[in-house]
Amino acid sequence: MSAALLLLSVAVLSWPGRRRRSRPDGYLGSGWSRGVAVVARVPVWLVAACGAAGIGALASTGLVALVAGVAAGLGGRAVAARRREVKQQSELASLADALAAFGAELRSGRPVERAVQAASAAAGDEHCARALSLAVRSPTVAPAPSGPPGDALAAVSRAVVLSSRTGCSLAAVVGAVEDDVRARIGHARELRAATAGPRASALLLAGLPLLGLLMGSGVGADPWHVLTGTAAGHALLVCGAGLEGAGLLWSGRLVARALR
Repeated sequence: MSAALLLLSVAVLSWPGRRRRSRPDGYLGSGWSRGVAVVARVPVWLVAACGAAGIGALASTGLVALVAGVAAGLGGRAVAARRREVKQQSELASLADALAAFGAELRSGRPVERAVQAASAAAGDEHCARALSLAVRSPTVAPAPSGPPGDALAAVSRAVVLSSRTGCSLAAVVGAVEDDVRARIGHARELRAATAGPRASALLLAGLPLLGLLMGSGVGADPWHVLTGTAAGHALLVCGAGLEGAGLLWSGRLVARALR
């Protein structure tokens, strides 16, 4: 058990981050870079599932390892989805600030090039600033990101093309896009606040089986031995884990529908 925890800790600590550390040219050759790139593409939920399954196999039976791996994988995917949601909202907020600065510079009479420079400086996210700069400077060839930020940037690109062809006001369109982005942000906050209760209830219900195991162990019933050491316990463990996972997936789907 200690060896498994040590190996898992080493794997988590050595997991590559989003930013690469600067290394001298030729450091361990191009094979090192290719290896890091391949490892970085491995989903985090897969690493969590393999780690939990390995610990379960060393500490208990193969069935426990399978259940632990599936549970860790589902939990990892949920955490990854939540991170993507937070990142998207952060990008929207950064894009709204950049569009506000862009529109203010255009209304003050600044040329488009100077205005986009000010907008890039006002954006808190470097990726968002670069995407906005490409959408303005190369509106016909710049690919837009996916999701709501991509929709807003695509609207800015179309506005730039229309302004260059017809001479219409670009500042007015940029202001309208900014208002739409801020409305999206406010709507998403309201939906998250409205679904905070169901999310908390789902997490509480998910933890009740663990509480039951602790209470049973406290009174001397040894439920863990029954679940992992008997045939009836194996059947109950599989059924219970399956129902638990189905309930969490169904709750997550209901919340996702409400957030659309």
